[in-house]
Amino acid sequence: MALSTAILRAVPGAFILNSGIGKLGMPAEMAASLQGMAAQGVPPLAKLSPEQFAKFLSYGEIAVGATLLLPFVPTEVAGLALAGFSGSMVSMYLRTPGMTEADGVRPSQDGTAVAKDSWLLAIAAALVLSQGKKAVKG
Repeated sequence: MALSTAILRAVPGAFILNSGIGKLGMPAEMAASLQGMAAQGVPPLAKLSPEQFAKFLSYGEIAVGATLLLPFVPTEVAGLALAGFSGSMVSMYLRTPGMTEADGVRPSQDGTAVAKDSWLLAIAAALVLSQGKKAVKG
């Protein structure tokens, strides 16, 4: 694995893994609040109970983080896992009222913290596309 690929996987992987571990056993009130926001981007999440959502979110983040950190997981797979996770976050950002300015793209003050997840989506694209380039070269 190239050093640049290892960096693209390790930094977001460690961050997401830590975030997932930090959400283990989160209180139902916090889960309900996060669920309300998440359901803006991924509507089926509204059908879960707050407890189910909390487990789904924490286990999901742990799985994505571990996928990125484990070197035996193919880079394409790690990139696709990150794309699913970050794509959901960007969808939530774009669909949640108050997260963007009037143009619907630029972040408002409230949306800045979530808009940064667009960087994770760019990293995911780089991971997936860098491997495709190698396949074409032979």
